[in-house]
Amino acid sequence: MSIAELLRARGLSPKKGFGQNFLVDVDAARRIAEAATTPAGGAVLEIGAGLGALTRPLLERAGHVVAVERDRDLVPILREQLAGPIQEGRLTLLEADAAQVDWCASLAGLERPHVVAGNLPYQLTGRLLEQATTVAHQIDRAVFMVQLEVAERLTAAPGSGDYGALSVFVQAAFDVRRLLTARAGAFYPRPEVDSAVVVLTPWRPRRAEETDAFRAAVRAAFSARRKTLRNAWKNLYGWSPEELDRRARDAGISLDARGETLGVEAFARIASLRDR
Repeated sequence: MSIAELLRARGLSPKKGFGQNFLVDVDAARRIAEAATTPAGGAVLEIGAGLGALTRPLLERAGHVVAVERDRDLVPILREQLAGPIQEGRLTLLEADAAQVDWCASLAGLERPHVVAGNLPYQLTGRLLEQATTVAHQIDRAVFMVQLEVAERLTAAPGSGDYGALSVFVQAAFDVRRLLTARAGAFYPRPEVDSAVVVLTPWRPRRAEETDAFRAAVRAAFSARRKTLRNAWKNLYGWSPEELDRRARDAGISLDARGETLGVEAFARIASLRDR
């Protein structure tokens, strides 16, 4: 039975408010599961289990899956269709909002590696990526399906048109690579845009700590992309123009450059000088 047929049989339909676009591409689900569970074993926290399209291939390879689903209409279907793995103790099903779940506590005590995976709802993508960067030091990998535009921003290099604050914040915590592109037809209902899967592998240690000073430097640099850093940073940390000039020289940064040309480490260097 297809996802569309299963939903109709239960008198249900995709909820736009939840950003529900169910993955129906079996090969894509398999590849995501393999990326999340190579080598096989470990524990995976799945964000947005939906009707189990990814949960099933994850269960074939992971030691344990913690599947999070906030739609109370879908949870009973998952409990029914995945009763075997639940009874065997290989699947924990949580009816909850993944943005409110303590990811690390959910994986605590389970075999490593600890991986977070899932098809991120568009309206929660930024929030969930921020949550991932916060726990990067505690997890071993994240594998996310996101809109193609977001994937391009996550993997963008300094100086490219897609490079921005999101690129810097995520790349400070993770090495990011694109695994695959999923066209709109890979989902039901069909979304208006294509998607892509990105694999996030934590840097050990991080390339930069996301301090208040770091966030301020990044956000100011990208608040007006066409401005030079001299103008974008004119109010940074309350420094005078003369002090900004001196601090930028100390950090090896040209104030005549634009923020989009700076790598993660450059932002970290200027941030480190705030209190010196």
